[in-house]
Amino acid sequence: METGSKPVLSVRELAQCAMGAALIAVCAWICIPTTIPFTLQTFAIFFVTGLLGLRRGVICVGLYLLLGLIGAPVFAGFQSGAAPLLGATGGYLLGFLLTAAIEGIFVRLFGRTLWALAAGMALGLLACYALGTFWYQAVYLRTTGAISLGVVLGWCVVPYLPFDALKLVLAVALVNRIGRHIPV
Repeated sequence: METGSKPVLSVRELAQCAMGAALIAVCAWICIPTTIPFTLQTFAIFFVTGLLGLRRGVICVGLYLLLGLIGAPVFAGFQSGAAPLLGATGGYLLGFLLTAAIEGIFVRLFGRTLWALAAGMALGLLACYALGTFWYQAVYLRTTGAISLGVVLGWCVVPYLPFDALKLVLAVALVNRIGRHIPV
């Protein structure tokens, strides 16, 4: 590194990313096991990205996924490895990157206004649902047989909508309250 050049991430930013990934992991462990577990992961992603912004939010999610891939039991039900990422619900896990990126773009463009946070979180969640649903249907087709989009939506999206809406509202409220103390 050249003298006087700025590091990619400061020590403070690295610590924030590590804590963000840890929060996502802890929220994944708070789980009601079903076909696709009810967890607090989306809340953590909304919250972390709202506080830290695009770059650090995406890094937090990427670090979380990398930790799970290399064997740390950070996924729902204390799972780890490639199986959760490549299995039927892996698209939802990978969709978390889209959620963070879309929300982070809204925060970067419009600041932490209530409408920007809510819109970014909602559109990010929609992208996560889309990728996860497509992935689930593709894996199910390959491993079990054909399944309609309506059935997949009924299993994987509709039951989660009220809970994800509640997590979104809570995350917006907390980021609005705490965000003024953390620069984006």
